[in-house]
Amino acid sequence: MQIFSFSPFGYEGAIVTVEVDLRRGIPGVDMVGLADGAVRESRERMRSALLNSGFQFPPERIIISLSPADLKKEGAGFDLAIALAVLAAAAEAGSVPEGRCLIMGELELSGRIRAVRGVNAAAATARQQGISCCIVPADNAQEARSVSGMKVFAATDLKQAFAGLLSYAAWEKETTCVVESRRQDEVEFLDMTPEYELADVRGQPQLVRGLQIAAAGGHNLLAFGPPGCGKTLALQKIPGLLPLLTWEEAQPVTRIYSLTGLLPQNQSLVRDPPFRMPHQSASLEGMVGGGYHCRPGEISLAHNGVLFLDEASEFKTSVLQALRVPLETGQVTLTRAGRSTCYPCRFQLLMATNPCPCGNFGVPGKMCLCSIKSVEQFWRKFSAPLLDRMDIRVPVFVPEEGNTEYKTTAELRPAIKQAVAIQRQRQGKPNAQLLPEEITEICQYTAAAQQVLGRAVQQEGFSPRAVASCLKIARTIADMASTPVIGVEAMEEAVQFRRNEGGMGMCF
Repeated sequence: MQIFSFSPFGYEGAIVTVEVDLRRGIPGVDMVGLADGAVRESRERMRSALLNSGFQFPPERIIISLSPADLKKEGAGFDLAIALAVLAAAAEAGSVPEGRCLIMGELELSGRIRAVRGVNAAAATARQQGISCCIVPADNAQEARSVSGMKVFAATDLKQAFAGLLSYAAWEKETTCVVESRRQDEVEFLDMTPEYELADVRGQPQLVRGLQIAAAGGHNLLAFGPPGCGKTLALQKIPGLLPLLTWEEAQPVTRIYSLTGLLPQNQSLVRDPPFRMPHQSASLEGMVGGGYHCRPGEISLAHNGVLFLDEASEFKTSVLQALRVPLETGQVTLTRAGRSTCYPCRFQLLMATNPCPCGNFGVPGKMCLCSIKSVEQFWRKFSAPLLDRMDIRVPVFVPEEGNTEYKTTAELRPAIKQAVAIQRQRQGKPNAQLLPEEITEICQYTAAAQQVLGRAVQQEGFSPRAVASCLKIARTIADMASTPVIGVEAMEEAVQFRRNEGGMGMCF
């Protein structure tokens, strides 16, 4: 039996071969293969776990080899693989069946097996290399079963794991993998809860409409307005408008959350679209990712979901500018100590900010105490290239007294469902991710709509990216109405949401 384990690093990680040799000599355990402190300590955990589980610890000299030898092995997930490799080496010849098996788990001194991070990534990587069975902690079994074609044996203690290694008959109840629906035309939403109810946002029809379009097409959105006008309240409710991830979209999200240890126990796939809301004090490393182990940052944790920056002007300039390339490419490459990894980060960016440091610039009936220079410095922090990537810009005011206009989340969902279903069938991705050559093919518009866009380019000075944004927004609006060709109304609304000059009298 060939035993393999997994060393998590970055998004990829590596499969590690665990070999054990018993030879004559002074009893002891030697480990080779560039193991870190946590892996070397597994020798002591393994010894106690074997004895406390009723096994006899081999009295020979034990050599444990982890290969490839030049790859640093990290984490406590090697405990179970090493213990089972020792037991297999000490077992009678022929008692252990032939085959290849991935084994992961951390051992307690009692012999019980603790959950570890990265099981989903390990199972997926192993399956790509032709390994079709694995032994994992019971708490990690569901995430391993989400990998198609992988037979999973869930073990709670060392004795049970060794029984599974000796006989595939013990796997009879553990070989059914979770099969997720791969139909692309099914659009589902989260179960409705009060925290996602947009009826709480009253007197802000333009902001709610902007959120509906953003959710339908995956567009970036910037909401700016005075304190207390409802920006944060509304934007925090967008998960109620986002469709659940498809099987293909859920795979990389599940892998990322598995590698970081954020995947809930007994959950096979992350179907809920991620919603990340980092604090304004977030560092560049925390946002983009990095560190000694090249852990993912907030932008990767928001992959196929939403990254919401509340009080965006309070974030460090370097953090805001670092978002520009990932927004364009949908991936980020991290390099640390001679090793590199590439994380996916195709996220939808939402930002909420005040119009100026005091929050009263352009607000009717209030006086702004900020100087012109301070207002310019306030908006310069975002930079024109970053703001140019914000498809939808919504000025938000404090609702007038008596204005209680609102729409419920249930009323907004049908149009979103219609648009998402059309996009999945037509191009397999949201309209916001259309490439320039795809825009020409997909965003067909009438002659009257072309005149509306032409006037906007002349009057507003739209950049080529702004024109592309208008076309993509208009395409989403038309999809929400099940209109094959973009008409005048869709184009006018798209131009209004994309205008450089907001309703508060400021120029981006």
